[in-house]
Amino acid sequence: MDRIMGQPFLHSVNGTRLNVQLDGPAGAPWMVFSNSLSANISLWDEQAAAFGDRFRFLRYDQRGHGRSEVPAAGFTMDDLATDLLGLLDDFAVNNAVLVGVSMGATTVMRCAARAPERCAGVVACDGQWRSAPGSAAMWNERFAVAREQGMEALAEPTVRRWFQPGFFTRKPEVVERIKKMIAGTSVEGYIQCGTALQDFDFRADYPGLTVPALFVAGEHDGDIPAVMREMHQATRGSGYTVIGHCGHLPNIEQPEKLYEAMDGFVRTLGLG
Repeated sequence: MDRIMGQPFLHSVNGTRLNVQLDGPAGAPWMVFSNSLSANISLWDEQAAAFGDRFRFLRYDQRGHGRSEVPAAGFTMDDLATDLLGLLDDFAVNNAVLVGVSMGATTVMRCAARAPERCAGVVACDGQWRSAPGSAAMWNERFAVAREQGMEALAEPTVRRWFQPGFFTRKPEVVERIKKMIAGTSVEGYIQCGTALQDFDFRADYPGLTVPALFVAGEHDGDIPAVMREMHQATRGSGYTVIGHCGHLPNIEQPEKLYEAMDGFVRTLGLG
């Protein structure tokens, strides 16, 4: 395994080849990152750098994203959790802190519910526990744009939804990097994952969750802070924090504040 440390590689799991990257010292506790829609493993660069050699990191591109394969058939959010569980198995990852944002938050929470014995803790950022009601028309409109004009046409409106206006002047180079990441996403991968996001309901997982959990929401991410407060209230012993001056991706827009929240959480677990 050490010969591929620090370099992305393709690994077959659950019938699909996924792009994976491992970093960090052998023997350190594991931290595993799961991405949002229209994203790749670079989404977590700042968090991996901030935690440095305190953890061993596993990052991967979700199905149909980055360098991962686009499956021939559709799939569900539960399949995305199965992908993550397969990676934990194949790389002997135990007692891990799972961290996800948006679609990745749903992925890691489902994974923690299905295999709590594999997880030391879970951090869910700006995600949901069920499909947003009444969102089908919105998704179908985005799918039509992607099919007819390509992902480039979705890049600008997506970053306008994700980030606060001040971020565009404060970090224009980061905004451009994220736009290129979105534009580089496979159309079919985007549509398949977007379709999966329209049809899930994991609310029943939360009252019985035994894994320590931290829920994080960007202050200005629409109704997400209210939804995540409900998720927190349903999960015994969980934490909840709202990050100010932030939209949908706290790991990009407010990485220092997210690090503070994550660092405090992992220290309560006795890790890192």
